[in-house]
Amino acid sequence: MKSAKPKVIVIGGSAGSFQVVSQILSQLKHPFPIPVFLCLHRLKSVNSGFDEALGLNTSHTIIEPHDKQMIKGNRIYLAPANYHMLAEIGNTITLSVDEIYRYSRPSIDITFDSFSYVYGNRMIGIILSGANSDGAAGLYKAFQRGSYTVVQDRAEAVAKTMIDSTLKLFTPHMVAGTEEIIRMLNDL
Repeated sequence: MKSAKPKVIVIGGSAGSFQVVSQILSQLKHPFPIPVFLCLHRLKSVNSGFDEALGLNTSHTIIEPHDKQMIKGNRIYLAPANYHMLAEIGNTITLSVDEIYRYSRPSIDITFDSFSYVYGNRMIGIILSGANSDGAAGLYKAFQRGSYTVVQDRAEAVAKTMIDSTLKLFTPHMVAGTEEIIRMLNDL
């Protein structure tokens, strides 16, 4: 792990990532002072209930943020359906309805790009299982900006396209199974 203390953790995933995210949140120490941002693909028709489903096995507060919301620690922020989630200088979240990118809104690429632009080496970016390549280019950009990058072990992934696309672009700092990712986060 890099020496800079992380200010944000950004997790991206698609098909097969819901169970992994649920497991991470259920085992994440409480309180967890670093804000965690989840950019997860979901069906366009699923506008509500996703945050409640993620919150079933965790005591962490899960929030679908509103535009210009201040970022606070000890919170899990879930990108709302049909909105891109971005970071702004000044510690706020911006939501955008800009065009769908790589078949997705929210786009993991856009989220990784935005948060790494604002936080650089103070961000940890994690990519999980997914059935398209959204997230690979954004995590690579985060890597280039000094963010600590983690990719789920493809042997564990339900859908490997997102992971394979990322590994074709660059070698992340860590390739790990779910339990290793949880240990790394709890050791922060």
